[in-house]
Amino acid sequence: MRIFVPREANPDEARVPLIPATVQKLLALGAELQIEQGLGQSLFIADEVYEQTGAMIVSDRRQALAEADVVLRLNKPELEDIALLKRGAVHASLLDPFRNLELVTALAAAQVSALCMELIPRTTYAQKMDALSSQASLAGYAAVILAAERIDKALPMMTTPAGTIAPARVFIVGVGVAGLQAIATAKRLGARVEAYDTRPVVEEQVASLGAKFVKIDVGETGQTEQGYAKALTEEQLELQRQAMARFCANADIVITTAQLFGRPAPRIITAEMVAGMRPGSVIVDLAASTGGNVTGSQPDEEVIVGGVRIIGLSNLPGHVARDASQMYASNIANLIEHVWDKEAKAVALNLEDEIVSGSLLTHQGEIREPMIKELTERTEAS
Repeated sequence: MRIFVPREANPDEARVPLIPATVQKLLALGAELQIEQGLGQSLFIADEVYEQTGAMIVSDRRQALAEADVVLRLNKPELEDIALLKRGAVHASLLDPFRNLELVTALAAAQVSALCMELIPRTTYAQKMDALSSQASLAGYAAVILAAERIDKALPMMTTPAGTIAPARVFIVGVGVAGLQAIATAKRLGARVEAYDTRPVVEEQVASLGAKFVKIDVGETGQTEQGYAKALTEEQLELQRQAMARFCANADIVITTAQLFGRPAPRIITAEMVAGMRPGSVIVDLAASTGGNVTGSQPDEEVIVGGVRIIGLSNLPGHVARDASQMYASNIANLIEHVWDKEAKAVALNLEDEIVSGSLLTHQGEIREPMIKELTERTEAS
């Protein structure tokens, strides 16, 4: 079975879907592996390094796509690439399906079996394949480093002959994977950290990292089966905003990480809250690409509102591209290993398997994920 790994279409993407160390894992399964010429150039990994591990370098992208049994990517494919794939081909990558319904429809129409990395179940066994979590962890780290670079003061407390410098105050909203890593990073840099989440169950995790958990009573809350925070009502959001305004006003850095599965990100930080912050402070909105937690944030831009810098960069894992590539390559190789039939030396999609069933977005001409299927049908009907 032939696996092809093409270069990313976005020239600004520094991450790669496969590194030489992971090539050996795929070859050990018995696969034939082709990678597009220049795949690793953003990380200064020469084609020769991939060749030395056993991969075949190809320059004809169109032919390689047309002949591949399995295509592995980092980000979603272009529509013209989907048209080249043969019927029954398996495609695995991040697909952002809720915001790319045309792409999902095209994958189904092309009879492609699309494994969507965002839909990997959040179970203990599937952790090694969970690309969302691995990339979110690095995004949380990168958010703090970026904010520390942009802020106009030092993060740790310093005692000097000229006097004592108070530590920077960091307020983190959303204590998922990204939020926890942001807390840990800010604490390592010496900041005073406070964190808030609608799920009271994360209080112990926050405390274990040395941060203070902020308690705001907004009524009944909880989390979904996937581990995401449940959406709040508008009344709950307003109570939350009122209580959070004080913490934002005292913070030098605010990092928001709140995202909802399949829905726009909740608007948490209002214009009034931004106006109440000290000029020179920094907000990093990790949800800017899905609607934004912060009023005034712009996807992939940095803007200054009333002296407050609002950072809405969507590809923060790309700021630590080497490590992000290593983690993603491991995630996707583990997924292929999971669906690999060792006797047949080929991918075998067992629809009864929890991981396959959860992540298989399209198969045999059908859209399998119920929410996305409903959205596409509704869109086509309108």
